[in-house]
Amino acid sequence: MRIFGREPALWLNSLAAALGLIVTFNVGLSAVQAGWLVAGTSAILGAIAAALTRPIAVQAFTAAVATTASAVGAFGFEVAPTTTAAINGAVLAVLMFITRGQVTPTPKPATTAG
Repeated sequence: MRIFGREPALWLNSLAAALGLIVTFNVGLSAVQAGWLVAGTSAILGAIAAALTRPIAVQAFTAAVATTASAVGAFGFEVAPTTTAAINGAVLAVLMFITRGQVTPTPKPATTAG
Protein backbone atom coordinates (compact mmCIF):
# COMPACT_ATOMS: atom_id res chain seq x y z
CA MET A 1 0.00 0.00 0.00
CA ARG A 2 1.32 3.42 -0.93
CA ILE A 3 -0.02 6.90 -0.28
CA PHE A 4 0.84 9.39 -3.04
CA GLY A 5 3.65 7.06 -4.13
CA ARG A 6 5.26 6.88 -0.67
CA GLU A 7 5.12 4.30 2.07
CA PRO A 8 2.71 4.88 4.97
CA ALA A 9 5.48 4.78 7.57
CA LEU A 10 7.17 7.75 5.93
CA TRP A 11 3.93 9.75 5.91
CA LEU A 12 2.98 8.87 9.49
CA ASN A 13 6.43 9.65 10.91
CA SER A 14 6.51 12.90 8.95
CA LEU A 15 3.08 13.80 10.33
CA ALA A 16 4.30 13.15 13.87
CA ALA A 17 7.33 15.38 13.25
CA ALA A 18 5.12 18.09 11.71
CA LEU A 19 2.80 18.07 14.72
CA GLY A 20 5.87 18.38 16.91
CA LEU A 21 6.94 21.35 14.82
CA ILE A 22 3.59 23.04 15.42
CA VAL A 23 4.23 22.81 19.16
CA THR A 24 7.43 24.83 18.71
CA PHE A 25 5.39 27.86 17.67
CA ASN A 26 4.13 28.30 21.25
CA VAL A 27 0.48 27.69 20.44
CA GLY A 28 -0.55 28.24 24.05
CA LEU A 29 0.31 24.83 25.47
CA SER A 30 1.99 24.33 28.82
CA ALA A 31 5.11 22.15 29.02
CA VAL A 32 3.07 19.22 30.31
CA GLN A 33 0.39 19.57 27.61
CA ALA A 34 3.03 19.83 24.90
CA GLY A 35 4.81 16.79 26.29
CA TRP A 36 1.64 14.71 26.27
CA LEU A 37 0.76 15.90 22.77
CA VAL A 38 4.16 15.18 21.24
CA ALA A 39 4.74 11.87 23.04
CA GLY A 40 1.16 10.67 22.51
CA THR A 41 1.10 11.58 18.85
CA SER A 42 4.45 9.92 18.29
CA ALA A 43 3.28 6.74 20.04
CA ILE A 44 -0.09 6.50 18.27
CA LEU A 45 1.18 7.29 14.78
CA GLY A 46 4.19 5.04 15.36
CA ALA A 47 1.94 2.13 16.33
CA ILE A 48 -0.15 2.64 13.19
CA ALA A 49 2.99 2.80 11.05
CA ALA A 50 4.30 -0.39 12.69
CA ALA A 51 1.05 -2.16 11.85
CA LEU A 52 1.39 -1.10 8.21
CA THR A 53 5.02 -2.20 7.73
CA ARG A 54 7.06 -5.38 7.86
CA PRO A 55 9.08 -6.19 9.85
CA ILE A 56 7.14 -4.60 12.68
CA ALA A 57 10.14 -4.42 15.00
CA VAL A 58 11.99 -1.71 13.05
CA GLN A 59 9.09 0.73 13.03
CA ALA A 60 8.10 -0.18 16.59
CA PHE A 61 11.67 0.61 17.68
CA THR A 62 11.55 3.96 15.88
CA ALA A 63 8.25 4.85 17.58
CA ALA A 64 9.45 3.70 20.99
CA VAL A 65 12.68 5.71 20.83
CA ALA A 66 10.96 8.87 19.57
CA THR A 67 8.21 8.58 22.18
CA THR A 68 10.67 7.90 24.98
CA ALA A 69 12.96 10.76 23.94
CA SER A 70 10.12 13.28 23.88
CA ALA A 71 8.61 11.94 27.13
CA VAL A 72 11.95 12.09 28.96
CA GLY A 73 12.47 15.61 27.67
CA ALA A 74 9.01 16.72 28.73
CA PHE A 75 8.58 14.91 32.01
CA GLY A 76 12.06 13.89 33.17
CA PHE A 77 13.95 17.12 32.63
CA GLU A 78 11.01 19.53 32.37
CA VAL A 79 12.38 21.30 29.32
CA ALA A 80 10.49 23.84 27.24
CA PRO A 81 7.81 22.57 24.83
CA THR A 82 9.92 23.73 21.91
CA THR A 83 12.81 21.55 23.06
CA THR A 84 10.52 18.54 23.48
CA ALA A 85 9.20 18.96 19.94
CA ALA A 86 12.70 19.47 18.57
CA ILE A 87 13.94 16.30 20.26
CA ASN A 88 11.04 14.32 18.80
CA GLY A 89 11.52 15.71 15.30
CA ALA A 90 15.26 15.11 15.32
CA VAL A 91 14.93 11.54 16.57
CA LEU A 92 12.23 10.74 14.01
CA ALA A 93 14.27 12.22 11.17
CA VAL A 94 17.45 10.35 12.07
CA LEU A 95 15.71 7.03 12.68
CA MET A 96 13.65 7.28 9.48
CA PHE A 97 16.85 7.88 7.55
CA ILE A 98 18.63 4.93 9.18
CA THR A 99 15.75 2.43 9.04
CA ARG A 100 14.14 3.42 5.74
CA GLY A 101 15.74 0.61 3.74
CA GLN A 102 14.78 -2.04 6.27
CA VAL A 103 10.98 -1.76 6.17
CA THR A 104 8.43 -2.43 3.47
CA PRO A 105 4.70 -1.80 3.34
CA THR A 106 2.47 -4.72 4.17
CA PRO A 107 1.21 -6.45 1.04
CA LYS A 108 -2.38 -6.02 0.01
CA PRO A 109 -4.52 -9.03 0.87
CA ALA A 110 -5.23 -11.17 -2.16
CA THR A 111 -8.77 -10.84 -3.42
CA THR A 112 -10.61 -13.87 -4.66
CA ALA A 113 -13.30 -13.84 -7.28
CA GLY A 114 -16.44 -15.22 -5.75
